[in-house]
Amino acid sequence: MLLTELLHPGVLEALAGAGHGARVLLADGHYPASTATGPRARTVHLNLAPGLLDVPTVLDVLLRALPVESAHVMVPPEGEPEPAAVTEYRSVLAPAPVETLGRFAFYDAARSPDLALAVVTADTRTYANLLLTIGVRAEGTLRTR
Repeated sequence: MLLTELLHPGVLEALAGAGHGARVLLADGHYPASTATGPRARTVHLNLAPGLLDVPTVLDVLLRALPVESAHVMVPPEGEPEPAAVTEYRSVLAPAPVETLGRFAFYDAARSPDLALAVVTADTRTYANLLLTIGVRAEGTLRTR
């Protein structure tokens, strides 16, 4: 048994192979994961039923397992208000920068060969997609026996 809260074997395998600068996509239930992910990404489907699991729940566990250097969010066309999901991500990820991308630019970013993991959730909110860039583990954070 592992000493971490993160237990999903596919997620653990993908993260173990990812390093600084690799990306992790947390996709909402509307995301076209079969066509808008990187060629080397491991795709994990956690979309059991609408709303189970959502992006914030997955993000909460991932933030205890990996350092986040920066993030990108998908936003609606200019002139529309910022989605509630984006506002939430900015708060949770602070002080890491959260940059915005339009829908098609976000898809292009997620198709990057740097994408190590795509987690498809059942989040039913629109524009709830989040693209994380893995950072560097700070000195002194590795515990030894």
